[in-house]
Amino acid sequence: MALFSLLILTSLSIGILQALTTTDCGAYSRKPEYTDISVVCGTSTMDLTILICPAVYTGYNETLLILNQIVDNPDCKGRLDMSVTPPVLRFSFPIRLGNACGSTFLTTSSPGIGIFSDFSNIQTVNVSGVVRSFDPTEGAVTYNAELKYFYSCAYPLEYLINNTQVDVAASSIALKEINGSFISTLSMALYKDENYTTPLVIPYQGVELRTNINVQVLAVNLTSQYNVLLDRCYASISPRPSNSTIFNLFVSCSVNQQTTIIENGVSQKARFNFPAFRFIEQQNETVSTYYLHCITRLCEPSTCSTFKQCNRRRRGVEAVIDDGVTEQTVLTVPIKTRAESTITSPNTALSGDQKSESGTSVGLGIAVAVLIVVAVAAILMAATFYRKLNRLG
Repeated sequence: MALFSLLILTSLSIGILQALTTTDCGAYSRKPEYTDISVVCGTSTMDLTILICPAVYTGYNETLLILNQIVDNPDCKGRLDMSVTPPVLRFSFPIRLGNACGSTFLTTSSPGIGIFSDFSNIQTVNVSGVVRSFDPTEGAVTYNAELKYFYSCAYPLEYLINNTQVDVAASSIALKEINGSFISTLSMALYKDENYTTPLVIPYQGVELRTNINVQVLAVNLTSQYNVLLDRCYASISPRPSNSTIFNLFVSCSVNQQTTIIENGVSQKARFNFPAFRFIEQQNETVSTYYLHCITRLCEPSTCSTFKQCNRRRRGVEAVIDDGVTEQTVLTVPIKTRAESTITSPNTALSGDQKSESGTSVGLGIAVAVLIVVAVAAILMAATFYRKLNRLG
């Protein structure tokens, strides 16, 4: 505690001349309130903004508000911003273990519900801390109230990347960051080549069946704290798979034999491929259109392998998903497959049944002819025998 006090007093000796006073604050000099701090839960950093005048009113200045008691790291100190009215003290730090200015990381787990009901372990990470005031008063008593500004951001680590029909081969979506979400960093795209360099542009008439479709889910501008792990990817006839027939490409480590997982859970991108197919339900349509969905988990590199274990519940290959997807953020790439067409020539050869019927007719004709010949021969023989009998008589 003595070292902490020495560091604070050293900071005071350097910055005290620039500290605000109640006179500088004017009408904004008042008692502190619960709303004096605002928090922005970003995807790679967290930003705190504290109204400084209430702290000045209480007897402190910007040099005496310390983030998680970190005093030896200049990146963790507050920055006074007098360009806004009223003036504020700003803190900004990365979201990463060991480099978050003393913030606490707490990961909790709970059973999945709704669209995540296939999974028994859904995680949320809570990043929290406190900005405290340091009272430089020496002696047995002080007249300054202690100030504590608590902050917390809860980030779910499981996301549904959904697909709705659009006219481009790939797209990504960004959301207004409210209460912390990493969804804005995620995008899904289809590629033509195995090197994932050439986007797959689906023609109007659809791609041919068995065409290899390469899929990539990518995180951009995401803190290096987490990797991307695809828990489940499936196709559905409806863009929002509520009460829709679906086909699982893979669930956890249970992979359809036609699906190949190339990379999953080892970096900030996941890749897999599968041959283009079509739903039998759409067999009478010239173009079969379906939509690809991936339930995507963000996990720490050390724990990603845990979620690859084959001990979680899963549905059958084809199932019906309950309602609950309508509130999810969707991102769209349709898949269209071309129906095979059969052309019949005007001079088509006889089918097997037709040949059989023709052969039967010929055989019947021959049998009738033989019977006629035998009957004629019998009549002639009978007439000859009758004449001989008359001569003898």
